[in-house]
Amino acid sequence: MSCGDHHDTDCGDVLDRVYSYLDGELDEAGCADIRQHLDECSPCLREYGLDKAVKQLVAKHCGCDPVPDDLRAKIRSKIDEVRAELVE
Repeated sequence: MSCGDHHDTDCGDVLDRVYSYLDGELDEAGCADIRQHLDECSPCLREYGLDKAVKQLVAKHCGCDPVPDDLRAKIRSKIDEVRAELVE
């Protein structure tokens, strides 16, 4: 995905790392790159908001239950579909 504007960090790279960002798995430099990009790019900020909401919803209702691989794949596929629709 790309919003069409130039950013120091590519939109696709940001969206690929958004879950790592949400989970606190990035180093400080990586977090700073993501935060800066989200401050500049409203399409990615909307996607980040969607991803954050999904993550919170799953955490609230699923707790520590392991996620089956097929469910993870279906959710990932749906997220990819939504991203593609946002680009159009």
